[in-house]
Amino acid sequence: MEATERDKTNPLGYEKISTLLKQFAVPSIIAMLVNSLYNIVDQIFIGNSPAGYLGNGATNVAFPLVTICIAISALFGVGGAALFSLSLGRGEKDRATQCIGSALILALSFGVIYAVLVEVFLSPLLRAFGATGDILPYAVQYASITAIGMPFLITTNTMSNLIRADGSPRYSMTCTVTGAVVNTILDPIFIFVFHLDVAGAAIATTLSQILSFCLAMAYLPRFHSVVLTKADFRLRPAMGLKLASLGMSNSFNQLGILLLQLVLNNSLTYYGAMTIYGENIPLAAAGIVMKVNSILVSVFVGMCQGAQPILGFNYGAKQYDRVKSTFLLEVKCTLSVSFVVWLVFQLAPQLVIGIFGSTDDPLYMEFAVRFLRTFLFFTVINCVQPLSSNLFAAIGQPIKGMLLSLSRQVILLVPLLLILPLFWQMDGLLMAAPIADAVAFALSLFMVRREFKIMDREGRVGNE
Repeated sequence: MEATERDKTNPLGYEKISTLLKQFAVPSIIAMLVNSLYNIVDQIFIGNSPAGYLGNGATNVAFPLVTICIAISALFGVGGAALFSLSLGRGEKDRATQCIGSALILALSFGVIYAVLVEVFLSPLLRAFGATGDILPYAVQYASITAIGMPFLITTNTMSNLIRADGSPRYSMTCTVTGAVVNTILDPIFIFVFHLDVAGAAIATTLSQILSFCLAMAYLPRFHSVVLTKADFRLRPAMGLKLASLGMSNSFNQLGILLLQLVLNNSLTYYGAMTIYGENIPLAAAGIVMKVNSILVSVFVGMCQGAQPILGFNYGAKQYDRVKSTFLLEVKCTLSVSFVVWLVFQLAPQLVIGIFGSTDDPLYMEFAVRFLRTFLFFTVINCVQPLSSNLFAAIGQPIKGMLLSLSRQVILLVPLLLILPLFWQMDGLLMAAPIADAVAFALSLFMVRREFKIMDREGRVGNE
């Protein structure tokens, strides 16, 4: 189908796909990689502090609180960016500006409410996330401080998605990178110079999130595609429901990760107590492995965020060949990265785990290596499921996107984590993930292939 006049005025409608993906996805991936360093840097410095691997266990049980932040920001940020891109593709600029205002108001409001709830119910929440008696004091100290930064984190992530959809992925990256760099500088100062240990890492993280928030808000008068007015910044229930529906698949993916973290942490302490490893070693080691894997996941998420404006605009403009080309190219790129990371995980796990501090307990390294190699065995194909889920969300089909988002974590992995250990204890826990990964991969291929056939049929009808 030939590009319309509107498509010719927006590079998303005519620029080479590889150029667009490089322009949008690379800054987004860098931003997500740096964003993942917030918790990883904390874990590295804490692991080398007097708190040791108990401190690492504390950040592990506190991490689900951050996962909820990401879920909230995905609901309004990814959903807002998707609706913003679709509206621009259809030439509806008034709707696009109202989308921005609604998304930001919702993000900030939910962020404040969530932070208050965390502070009030902190200890019960951390116990539910698997904190043992030895780890709980460190976790309370860490999470009570980081909760202060959660409204800033949620709003910044929401704004970053909107900035990226406006065609400024580098600015979005700058907001995240600046905060992460400051966090990396402040961590050793607060931990080792001021001897604040776990609390020092939490203070550094919170201050960095506030800085990123200020940078993100400074973009409001700089939007290129639209001009914002005060009238745009009011809550419109219908608009809020629409953008939340588009962000639902990404948000449910994070909530699925939350449920996974809850089940996995509690299962590790329960079955770990039946082994020579005890309850603390599996919890701390798994926390490190999952944080390491989050680096690769951040590449997937960054690719999804970078591709979203391209997919949404071209689907709205009915240029289905460009939608398909974008998806296939992002899959090829992420598969290549995944293969390299898989080789590192399988061939040099001790090197990876050793970055997070040394210990005299050989059982700790033994379990961590075993967990890394087995639990993440199908890392090489894990990119296909989130990319497929993002495709459906970007083209305005949130139900299909949500199904794929839930397929691995909730529909497959959580039941396997509960069932397999009944027969094989710790071995069952480790084998649950690769089985879920393989099935989710097959389901993603089936649904995307079916959607491509629908696009081909609609494209032929449109050209007749």
